Amino acid sequence: MTSSTSNTPGAAGTFSVGGEYRVNRIGFGAMRLPTEPGPERKAAVAVARRAVELGVTLIDTAHLYGWGANEELLAEALHPYPDDLLITTKVGVVRGGPEGWAYDARPESLREQVEEGLRRLRTERVGLLQLHRLDPKVPVAEQVGALHDLRREGKIGHIGLSEVTAAELAEARQAAVIASVQNRYNLFDREHEPVLEACEAAGIAFLPWRPVAAAAETGRSAEFAAVAAELGATGPQVLLAWLLARSPVVLPIPGTASLAHLEENLAAADLRLTDAQRRLLDRVTGPDRGAGRP
Repeated sequence: MTSSTSNTPGAAGTFSVGGEYRVNRIGFGAMRLPTEPGPERKAAVAVARRAVELGVTLIDTAHLYGWGANEELLAEALHPYPDDLLITTKVGVVRGGPEGWAYDARPESLREQVEEGLRRLRTERVGLLQLHRLDPKVPVAEQVGALHDLRREGKIGHIGLSEVTAAELAEARQAAVIASVQNRYNLFDREHEPVLEACEAAGIAFLPWRPVAAAAETGRSAEFAAVAAELGATGPQVLLAWLLARSPVVLPIPGTASLAHLEENLAAADLRLTDAQRRLLDRVTGPDRGAGRP
């Protein structure tokens, strides 16, 4: 570990994940970073490093992203990690099946996946380990219990879930302390509002994935256009500002392979929505935008 640097959280402030990691509220999703050798990989390394320079203290990755290649890229870019940097990775999805991937959250498999992730990330402990999907073939208590055992062994700092319902979150919390939930959620897609409310009530971090994926839809909303014009902000910035204003437990993790877009996204931390602007944005509704997999 290197010594931590001075990171400016902006107006959005910070949140304490699991009561241990105080992170700036806009994180970085590494899924889009190219991992193949060549100029694009070098650029991806530069983006990851620049994110940390600009104050990002939460970076999200997963075994599924390139089947470990994304984790290896982050290790190349950022190891030894700053003391204040929380890298979260996800397990529970493996190669196989007709779609090229399959659920696998059997306890013995989760242990193997965690060990492999530790090796790729070049660390002995993952600060936040999230279950990418609940395996329908394995009881929830067994899946989460396996991660709880790994936490007791010191290999995991905190446990998170991804794409769960409020009922599934409640069931998982019977087996272990849950520090985070990563569900699809944005201004135009609020299917998981009950999950966010449950997280807020329990002080659990809520990491919305695809937080700015609906930017292409914003031109269809007069309310959205009015708010963006008043703020002098871009569509993605307004989407992030709305998420930050929605609840103090929300930690957006926008992803990009562009330095310019990275800086644009992080600048949203300094936007402040008025009550009137929030009311306008809250009128915006839209159909489910579920394409893709976090």
